[in-house]
Formats: sequence, C-alpha cells, structure tokens
Amino acid sequence: MNEKRRRTRKRPEMALAVTDAMTGAVVGSIGNLSQEGMLLLAERPIAEDALYQFQFDLPDTQGRPYRFEVGAHELWSEAASSTGRSWVGFRFIDLGPEDARVLAAWLADDADTDT
Repeated sequence: MNEKRRRTRKRPEMALAVTDAMTGAVVGSIGNLSQEGMLLLAERPIAEDALYQFQFDLPDTQGRPYRFEVGAHELWSEAASSTGRSWVGFRFIDLGPEDARVLAAWLADDADTDT
C-alpha cells in the first residue's frame, strides 16, 4: 500500500490531553501529530468543518513541557471503537513560528514515527 500523506506523523509516548482554549474543557487526546495537523481521539462531539482553538503540551528538546495554542480546522471524523469517542483529523491553520520550531524539533526527535 502506498502512503499518501505529505508529512510524517508521530505518536506521543504518553497520553497528551487537548483542551479547547475557549472553554477550558478537555476535548480528547492526541493520536498523532505532524507539522501540518493532528489526529485527535475526541471524547466529546466535534462539529463538522468547524474551526477550533486548541491547547496542548509537548516536551521541548530539554524535556520541559511546552504549551502550544493552535488554530485547527476539522477535516474528517469517524467513530472509534470506544463508545462515545471518535477519531478526528485536523489541519493546523494557525501555528506560531516558535510553536512550529518546537513542533519540528519534537517530530525530528528519534525515529518513532507513523509514515
């Protein structure tokens, strides 16, 4: 099977909660990340074709938590095997330059990626 993704994705080694920056509510956890977007395991309904402002923490190159705040556009979703959860694909539409740098370093750290 040929891979059609433009960017390599990486799974976090631990559960990383994603919070709606507007409400403070946890919406789910990261399934994987790329420079262009993320796969979210959503614990609550996500509106189709909607825009969101999310926050999540990733370790920086020294292992310290680094807070990301990203604008994201919902591209697709499908039911997960867990009742009430869904897999949701998002494209980043607003990622600051420092956030992009830290994310690129995190993605490049080790070879544990999904291609």
